[in-house]
Amino acid sequence: MTLIKSISGIRGTIGGKPGDGLSPLDVVKYSSAYARWAKDTTGKSKPTIVVGRDARISGAMFESLVCASLSGMGCKVVNIGLATTPTTELAVVKEKADGGIILTASHNPAQWNALKLLNGNGEFLSAVEGAKVLDFAETEDFEFADVYDLGSISEKDYLQAHVDHVLKLELVDVDAISKANFTVAFDAVNSVGGIAIPALLKALGVQNIVPINEQPTGHFAHVPEPLPENLIDTCKLVREQNVDVCFVVDPDVDRLSIISEDGSMFNEEYTLVAVADYVLSKKPGNTVSNLSSTRALRDITEKYGGTYTASAVGEVNVVTEMKATNALIGGEGNGGVIYPASHYGRDALVGIALFLTHLAKSGKTCTELRKTYPNYFISKNKIELTPEIDVDAILVKMKEKYRNEQVNDIDGVKIDFEQEWVHLRKSNTEPIIRIYAESINQQSSVALAERIINEIKDLI
Repeated sequence: MTLIKSISGIRGTIGGKPGDGLSPLDVVKYSSAYARWAKDTTGKSKPTIVVGRDARISGAMFESLVCASLSGMGCKVVNIGLATTPTTELAVVKEKADGGIILTASHNPAQWNALKLLNGNGEFLSAVEGAKVLDFAETEDFEFADVYDLGSISEKDYLQAHVDHVLKLELVDVDAISKANFTVAFDAVNSVGGIAIPALLKALGVQNIVPINEQPTGHFAHVPEPLPENLIDTCKLVREQNVDVCFVVDPDVDRLSIISEDGSMFNEEYTLVAVADYVLSKKPGNTVSNLSSTRALRDITEKYGGTYTASAVGEVNVVTEMKATNALIGGEGNGGVIYPASHYGRDALVGIALFLTHLAKSGKTCTELRKTYPNYFISKNKIELTPEIDVDAILVKMKEKYRNEQVNDIDGVKIDFEQEWVHLRKSNTEPIIRIYAESINQQSSVALAERIINEIKDLI
């Protein structure tokens, strides 16, 4: 059993004793601590909190516990039920709510769930805010309302509002998409994408839709992280179905992977690159991605005269840097597209609409479009952690070892060589060290990653 408490939220496996996994008692405690934070932040005795969830098996149980706990703290709860993470973020803004809780463990397998915490802007809590919630939870420094001051729970559906929001974006061209007469497949990994994506595609004028794993049962048809090794069967289906493009999302629909018409991966790193290429071609400006993302975004940004900036890993860090640099678009190389003209959150629905517009206007196939971008190759690896491993000490030693190279230590250690880079960091969401290496071909990126992994294992 695993329970991970961080500023990214409260994440854990289902079952076990309280404090070992993410038990019902833990859910009540952290929901109540969040309500205390919302009350203190707003000065309201009855703050409004939006709650949404993905379709994973434990979601209905979590939904009941969270809504009841918030109501017990006196909050006004707007429960939007099965909803994507970006839908919940937008609902916070549209409701003029004081915060939100998203019940999703994102790309993690079915035995995991999590509470992701939002502020009144529909954005993830900062490090300081998250630390305050954790402190309230650890000390159980919260008081439930008496019987006459209990909160309320109302239910709303925000999917159509999200779809309408996407359609109103200036750079989304519904007419161009409709006229292209695309056949579009999607793999929703049996979660909320199976509800949201077809609604969006129909609204965009796509007549030919090929659903894959669309039923939101929470029984994931494959490992839910949308990486090539998990999409072998989906790629095979794409080749057989004669589609123009296939979109693949994670269970909460904030990450977007693309499969080209020939069944090859467009590469999740290039989702943001392609969308940024389209956006910057219409209005040049700055971009941001995290330290573990491809150099291709920097190349595309500079082609249009903008400035690229790298942030620490984590959506809240990317968003902070985007605001600081007035970036027009940004995100993460895991398929996360953040488009401020919509909102400051990773949104696969926005990514789909912008990519389809780009594809329609380009007149190219997916494979042809992919060939127009700089070609880099990333090897993504991880080392499982055990309690006795001192990650910080390892990173200090690696930084010292490569002190003559360009080293960035704002988040783990990133070592930039002339034609390649490697980034080492402890995950915020899993008990692992991530080792990402990028180079000009797959063989050299794998070789770099293996070399660094062996050096780390020697230190362990």
